[in-house]
Amino acid sequence: MDSPRVLTAGRLRRLTEELLDERLGVIESTSSPEAMVDELDYALRPPRHELRVPSYGSLVQPTRPVAEWNEPTGLEFFISEASERADDDVRRYADGVSSWTIRTIDGIKALVVFDRPAGSERDLVILAEATGATIVQRHPSGLVRLVGDAFGVARWDGVGWHREPPIGAWLKRASCGLDSDDTLTLDRFLRFAVHDLGARGVGTIIVYRPADPESPAFEQRLRTPPPLRIDRPSDLGPLRHVLSQIDGAAVFDRSGTLRQLGVLLVASPASESEVNPFRGTRHTSARRYSFDDPTAILVVVSEQGPVTVLRAGQIIGRSPVGAGLVEPERVPIAAKGAFHDAEHL
Repeated sequence: MDSPRVLTAGRLRRLTEELLDERLGVIESTSSPEAMVDELDYALRPPRHELRVPSYGSLVQPTRPVAEWNEPTGLEFFISEASERADDDVRRYADGVSSWTIRTIDGIKALVVFDRPAGSERDLVILAEATGATIVQRHPSGLVRLVGDAFGVARWDGVGWHREPPIGAWLKRASCGLDSDDTLTLDRFLRFAVHDLGARGVGTIIVYRPADPESPAFEQRLRTPPPLRIDRPSDLGPLRHVLSQIDGAAVFDRSGTLRQLGVLLVASPASESEVNPFRGTRHTSARRYSFDDPTAILVVVSEQGPVTVLRAGQIIGRSPVGAGLVEPERVPIAAKGAFHDAEHL
């Protein structure tokens, strides 16, 4: 038996208040918050059919011309006008992977169908940048996402919200002292960590060594891996796959090429003495290694999704705890309690 959607003004009001209370930045940065909340409500509670809960996707209030969507996405697409149809009728065709509704303040105006699936978090970030839309998605896995240029990615896992800010918010501090090529490579690592690994719950440590000096001590436990590159899209799938199956760190050189895998980071006596533990073993070992190798940038991904960026023993970027915004932190580096402001690195 079908479960019809029953929409009330009170429910939309409560959902709006929830988004504001969670400090996601979505309502404040969306040009059509009422339309976005309506689409989000549908994604959170789509009508069931024979116990199946369908996936869904909507591009809310695109601001960039349709003619400009192809080049940044590499997608061919067909748009079918749907203004004469009821909104819920059009929604049945939008799977949030290859087909999406186009929503404006006046309702659903069209259905866009892409020539290939574009439903991963990485795809959604690119779509949001290319279309200027706020993207609402209920993934086939049941995860609900909001994606936008201004606020980044907000994920609802059925229990609570988690927000990852735009990569640019991380990059400014993390790239201090790097040239433009190294900054671009770091940008790729951060996108990979947040939208490929964190979004899938793959925990790992990425060690990016742009200066390539003599390395501090670490223990290599696996054979030398294939030279997969962070700047080659075809390599991201196997790289993500292997990182989901091993412990230890992945070490990349200045070009973003994988050089070592499954590495055990060995802290020096100095770092053990000077650098306080942070969170669990993975984060502590990464932080102490970054103290020993100050030109390296370490990106630590938790299996729960949050990402931490470390450099020279400092925490220079971190996913929000809960929803909230990323704030510059004062983090104790020395066991004796001396504090260093990460904003100034």
